[in-house]
Amino acid sequence: MKVAKTIDEIRRLVADARVGGARLVGLVPTMGALHEGHYSLIDVARGECDFVVVSIFVNPTQFAPNEDYRNYPRPVENDLAGCESHGVDAVFAPSADEMYQAGFAATVKVAGLTESMEGRCRPGHFDGVCTVVAKLFNIVGPNVAYFGAKDYQQSAVIRKMVADLDMPLRIAVCPIVREADGLAMSSRNANLDDAERIQAPVLHESLRLAERLIREGERNAANVIESVQSLLGENAPLGEADYVAIVDPDSLAAVEEIESDVVVALAVKFPSARLIDNMRVDVPKTSR
Repeated sequence: MKVAKTIDEIRRLVADARVGGARLVGLVPTMGALHEGHYSLIDVARGECDFVVVSIFVNPTQFAPNEDYRNYPRPVENDLAGCESHGVDAVFAPSADEMYQAGFAATVKVAGLTESMEGRCRPGHFDGVCTVVAKLFNIVGPNVAYFGAKDYQQSAVIRKMVADLDMPLRIAVCPIVREADGLAMSSRNANLDDAERIQAPVLHESLRLAERLIREGERNAANVIESVQSLLGENAPLGEADYVAIVDPDSLAAVEEIESDVVVALAVKFPSARLIDNMRVDVPKTSR
């Protein structure tokens, strides 16, 4: 496995791989602190592609001033060992100065999809995400890029960016990987203290409650949201819900009457970490 720290280095590695016969290049963009969720993406990429690149870059432009950029975990040696054990061909681990050189002034913005949920709670977040992901696509030139479904809104925004800008690659969105108690795997989970960690699985329990209510016939989204918020308040008193939303899977528009498939998404801020989760609920055809 090769480790590239500059744009020129990773471009050269990918070019050499293509000359050597690699037809499909896969990219798994990450901010490091890798866990089984990341490794599941790498394994899918390894199964589909001839040459797999993992980027490890804690992107400063997607963090607000009051967020945890400086404290974001950076266990680089563990991440590199994990990548090698999962058959990664090359890791791109640039510095912030390498990605954003002096005078950098460009921003990629996707309107509409970025204005609710995470976009409302974290102004500017998706501009930073889209800009760095567009740069990674231009630098690596992958045929396929792999993202996890835990960041549902992010994956929708990136798919829209790729479609609108005619970027020549496929976006693969892979299932959420969960702990045994249902908590969605996240690098931020390690920041939870013992009491917060005990309460954190209620995010998934709340989504399952929403799924059950919808499948049993509840069609008023406000009623479902109220039930979810009540469960969060009762079972995760250390957390504060930033939002609970029921949205169209494609447009991410808020749904009032549930007449077709929806995504239920939520974010809960604990003192030590802010967690997100979501679940797609397929509405039974008999009730449409």
